[in-house]
Amino acid sequence: MTSPEVVLDGAVDLPSFAAVTRGGARVVLADAARERLERSRALVERMVEAGDPVYGVNTGFGQFQAVRIPLGELRALQRNLLVSHAIGVGEPFPRDVVRGMLLLRAQSLAVGASGVRPALVERLLAFLNEDVHPVVPSQGSVGASGDLAPLAHMSLPVIGEGEVEHRGRVRPAAEVLRELGLLPLELEAKEGLALVNGTQAMASLLALVIHDAEVLMRAADVAAAMSVEALKGSHRPFDEAVTRLRPHPGAALVAANMRALLRDSPLNASHVDCDKVQDAYSLRAVPQVHGAVRDAMAYVRRVVEIEMASATDNPLLVVEEGRAISAGNFHGEPLALAGDHAKVALAELANVSERRVEQMLNPALSGLPAFLAADGGLNSGLMISQYTAAALVSENKVLAHPASVDSIPTSANQEDHVSMGTIACRQARMVLDNATWVIAIEVMSAAQALDFRAGVRPGVGVAAAHARVRRELPHLDQDVYLRPGLDAVRELVRSGALVRSAEEAAGPIA
Repeated sequence: MTSPEVVLDGAVDLPSFAAVTRGGARVVLADAARERLERSRALVERMVEAGDPVYGVNTGFGQFQAVRIPLGELRALQRNLLVSHAIGVGEPFPRDVVRGMLLLRAQSLAVGASGVRPALVERLLAFLNEDVHPVVPSQGSVGASGDLAPLAHMSLPVIGEGEVEHRGRVRPAAEVLRELGLLPLELEAKEGLALVNGTQAMASLLALVIHDAEVLMRAADVAAAMSVEALKGSHRPFDEAVTRLRPHPGAALVAANMRALLRDSPLNASHVDCDKVQDAYSLRAVPQVHGAVRDAMAYVRRVVEIEMASATDNPLLVVEEGRAISAGNFHGEPLALAGDHAKVALAELANVSERRVEQMLNPALSGLPAFLAADGGLNSGLMISQYTAAALVSENKVLAHPASVDSIPTSANQEDHVSMGTIACRQARMVLDNATWVIAIEVMSAAQALDFRAGVRPGVGVAAAHARVRRELPHLDQDVYLRPGLDAVRELVRSGALVRSAEEAAGPIA
């Protein structure tokens, strides 16, 4: 079976990004992109021949911008840039992040405003297609002149330097290139700068966060519906009239999801005439809280989509006018603010989920056995799952502090305002991971709580989700080692399997 193929023409959409980073799709360069690259390269060569100063082509970098570089040393200038800037630290980025960096750097160059040869873009795509993944340390970018250190590490193997992961082993890049019959490239004028000047580390991180968060947000609606039924919550707050009177788009979507999941519920009918007037906010305000998260993440997605169709180099070449413009498209501020936005939104998704866990485990609030234990005292039930959720949401509150409000000048104050966008996007990925665990804890708790409502069926989507959980994790009638079961439920949440099961009964979950 052949892998799917993505044709790169200067823009990447999120489905194609996921197909390459997670699905191993091959990438080929479009003919139109090749023509743009050839035209922009010709402009650089004319500039070199003319001898007029052009930043990064025949001058030094940053504070050294006024230093003119002799014609015979322009290739050495580009090599020196890569090896001197590859000084990141920390754990390497995961494989999917590195694949995203390779793809998005190739995408930005393929716009045709950077002046590199087609061969350079082809080499980045060869790394993707041959599963050659540069080892890229995750710390060291301030997110202003782009992700300089991460992109320098990503680019070292192009010239036969650095290390790569290939077929599960980390090895010297030169060794792997020889095995694959790939010669190291000698960089021409501007090409080293074009490789490192961009936002592709933070963009790759945030694109993956968006991809996974869109699965998690739907799973959170399923989890909330399960909790509503387990706690005999009212369905009235999800009435279409509520969000019509305050028409935030996310809230309307979530309310519709809740109505679908809770449809045809004998469990709801069984307590429709109870004395309770209103539920706790974590149940009653699901559309308003989950919906606000969705609206925030829709903004983040728009930022990422724009970035994935942009040129983030400096200087930029306006080929049709024969001009080079020194500007600031490398600056990570759009992604920094979006990354911080994502952190706050996903932290809130976890916060409200943890409160529903407390509602189910606390007998004073739930009317259910304490900690959902069948024989409380002898058994502790799910008591400590709430501790874990509480620890995770507390950690998220620390991580959600905005990175973008900080700035430390670099390059002798030439770069006097930086975005810290890569930190924001790294933290967004951490918050997402924590939130996924919290939603899994809610699903596990709601499944146990629903068991105590046995004999009265919940809404159609909830019943299907409950049955899917019980295929992985049986009812807890005595204390057992809980972590394997939680791992299984987390995978249902992360993979989208929980949502798909609910959709089979309730219809599409937006």
